[in-house]
Amino acid sequence: MTRPPPLLLLSLLLLLRIPGPCSGERSSSALEEIATEKEAEESHRQDSVSLLTFILLLTLTILTIWLFKHRRVRFLHETGLAMIYGLIVGVILRYGIPPTSGHDKPLSCSQEDRAYTTLLVNISGKFFEYTLKGEISPGKIHNVEQNDMLRKVTFDPEVFFNILLPPIIFHAGYSLKKRHFFRNLGSILVYAFLGTAVSCFIIGNLMYGVVKLMKLVGQLSDTFYYTDCLLFGAIISATDPVTVLAIFNELHADVDLYALLFGESVLNDAVAIVLSSSIVAYQPTGGNIHAFDAAAFFKSVGVFLGIFSGSFMMGVVTGVVTALVTKFTKLHCFPLLETALFFLMSWSTFLLAEACGFTGVVSVLFCGITQAHYTYNNLSVESRSRTKQLFEVLHFLAENFIFSYMGLALFTFQKHIFSPIFIIGAFIAVFVGRAAHIYPLSFFLNLGRRHKISWNFQHMLMFSGLRGAMAFALAIRDTATYSHQMMFSTTLLIVFFTVWIIGGGTTPMLSWLNIRVGVDPDQDPPPTNDSFQVLQGEGPDAERRNRTKQESVWIFRLWYSFDHNYLKPILTHSGPPLVTTLPSWCGLIARCLTTPQVYENQEQLRDEDSDFILNDSDLTLTYGDTTITANGSSGSHAAVTSLDGRKTKSSSEEALERDLGTEAPEVMSRGTRLVFPLDA
Repeated sequence: MTRPPPLLLLSLLLLLRIPGPCSGERSSSALEEIATEKEAEESHRQDSVSLLTFILLLTLTILTIWLFKHRRVRFLHETGLAMIYGLIVGVILRYGIPPTSGHDKPLSCSQEDRAYTTLLVNISGKFFEYTLKGEISPGKIHNVEQNDMLRKVTFDPEVFFNILLPPIIFHAGYSLKKRHFFRNLGSILVYAFLGTAVSCFIIGNLMYGVVKLMKLVGQLSDTFYYTDCLLFGAIISATDPVTVLAIFNELHADVDLYALLFGESVLNDAVAIVLSSSIVAYQPTGGNIHAFDAAAFFKSVGVFLGIFSGSFMMGVVTGVVTALVTKFTKLHCFPLLETALFFLMSWSTFLLAEACGFTGVVSVLFCGITQAHYTYNNLSVESRSRTKQLFEVLHFLAENFIFSYMGLALFTFQKHIFSPIFIIGAFIAVFVGRAAHIYPLSFFLNLGRRHKISWNFQHMLMFSGLRGAMAFALAIRDTATYSHQMMFSTTLLIVFFTVWIIGGGTTPMLSWLNIRVGVDPDQDPPPTNDSFQVLQGEGPDAERRNRTKQESVWIFRLWYSFDHNYLKPILTHSGPPLVTTLPSWCGLIARCLTTPQVYENQEQLRDEDSDFILNDSDLTLTYGDTTITANGSSGSHAAVTSLDGRKTKSSSEEALERDLGTEAPEVMSRGTRLVFPLDA
């Protein structure tokens, strides 16, 4: 037999030896893949468990709410329940589940001078990607969370801003009761803008004194600047009296008090978030970036005005675009598509504002108000019901989710810094800041209001300054530094206290202050005795319109007249046809913008906006027996009756009454119009 050549034998031997190491590498790689798959499966399971935990919390909260409503229990609101259940689950997760991971190992990168958002690590020739989660102080390097489950239930703060806050804020604007809101608009704007600024600066300066005291007694272990104190003042000035408002609504408390408290809280959140952005934007030009600089201060004021106005315009424009789309398309024939478009346009307002550098909270709030005022009139009956219910459910779930997470965060958040001096000082500062803007501003507002803000209303407004979802979301958004971590922990405790103690004491406080409950929302308080007489029409509707007109801010009543005659006919299917309100030379444009539904609609203005429509006869001042009109004429206010005993009216009054739908079939009545306003 012929022997194979040596070269061939050597090749065969090499081939036979190669599979040994390759098979080992393949086996090792297969084991690594199996381990990776198991880790991915375990991570997926933990994600499911964490989401299931919150769903069970919400389910338990809903069932307890039903039990409380069934038993008429009012000492604890659903948000307080959600926080209690969150605390219980947080204790279980913190102390009932053993650590499941111990693979954290500190690595030194002394050559780098900054942290990177994404890091690629080479381990034995394989590259792994890691993302930045935040800075850890050297003293806590060995206290990094080793429990994977606790890590899973700790959400990215952007989840609160981009997913949970938009439906809460939009619902506040979309469900706004316009009649009572605009009747008290002057006072609401003063409380929301000037009051929030006053509260911010008072709290900030008081807390700066507390910080100085902490430094003096050796309780301050890191830097805490004056701008940090002002930022805390802006964060904690965001009120969220959801508990009080829910009890007010259930008990049918005084409508003006409800409007003042609700309106202040709605706009106050928007002002607080823009104010906090302005404080962050404060950057002096000198070496000390925390010293006072007049140029930087006025720049921050400009940033505040620019962000607020830009966000406001973006929300209004989005609402107007949605109204035009729903008016000039046939989407009402497809309610599902109509509702979906309405939902997406409303939510995108928040994200669009944030992407453009504005504030989504302000944009989505005014988008909700615009959608309720214009787009709602263009929706089909099914879409109207769906949108109302959809955002009401989303608002309920998002709000209770946030309060449940607050309870969890007390035990799952790893960067808590609790300082007794800072906490006590914060409670005192919050109380003083609330009192310093409620009582002085109410005094000045009462100088111009016809229907005064009584002392018991002022006490209730002072008592109702709860902190809630907005303050928590602002505080948790940035917890990278020592000062911000202390602010977050203190904010959490303030929210707990105000929701449980103040929220639970709302019903006894209403009784103690003798505030009216069981009031019909359409019922107005009795008129006050002043020298200016309001001639009431016959019937409650005329009386309600007269009181609303006289107590609404004058400039906004003029705005609503313009809105009724021009904007609503352009953007909706309601209001008078444009061919009757625009000049004759605009006839072509008027016919293009007026849809057939306007002529078909026989009940165009059976809504609350009719309370604000003005014509020339509305601008009438009545003093004694003399009536002075806007064109300067005067005369007796005695009614003119016809031969059959009925009061006669001008043609403009009759036309407006037909629009309002208040003309009776037998007796045609209308109250004399008031007046140039003298109120806030």
